[in-house]
Amino acid sequence: MTGSRRLSQAISEGDGISLIVPATDLESVQVAEEQGAEGVVVERDLAGVREATGLPILWRTEGSPAEALNLGADACLLVAEGLEEDSERLERRFAEVLALGLECVVEVRDADELELALERLDPEIFLLSPQGDGDAESPLGRVLDLLPDIPAGKLAIADLEVTSRDEVAELERAGVDAVIVGTRNVASLVSAAPPEV
Repeated sequence: MTGSRRLSQAISEGDGISLIVPATDLESVQVAEEQGAEGVVVERDLAGVREATGLPILWRTEGSPAEALNLGADACLLVAEGLEEDSERLERRFAEVLALGLECVVEVRDADELELALERLDPEIFLLSPQGDGDAESPLGRVLDLLPDIPAGKLAIADLEVTSRDEVAELERAGVDAVIVGTRNVASLVSAAPPEV
């Protein structure tokens, strides 16, 4: 059974940028929810996470979409990197995720992966996960460079280390819908978003 809200709804409703936390343990997830987080990323099998939170859960581990659904996920991550070599398998996985009623978040690291993901899958939600390629540009700069290529109506989640309210505010001004932050940062970063009216 999936959670009470869809990830897309949680990160698109209201004003401001949404904060998503990695689920390190059940207590940290509950604390993050109390402090204003609007989603959870599960990167390993974490028994009881669905019962511990009403937040949408993004499944970011190995395993099938059916396993993710059984463990309470609301969305699954699909990495666009493999589209060049194995597009048929990834297209089948994308269709399987959607057929199960889960949302599919597609991770892209650069403009080429973004273009290929749009062409082959056309997902509603992107995870912008910039990888260092030897240039001097910061991960934040690479996310901001990718953002204009996300079509209107699609959602963008930034996957990078943010350490200040200013960085969260910069992502929000640029149009990023959500950012994955460490659970310890939620209380200090949540007030970066303007209060809802």
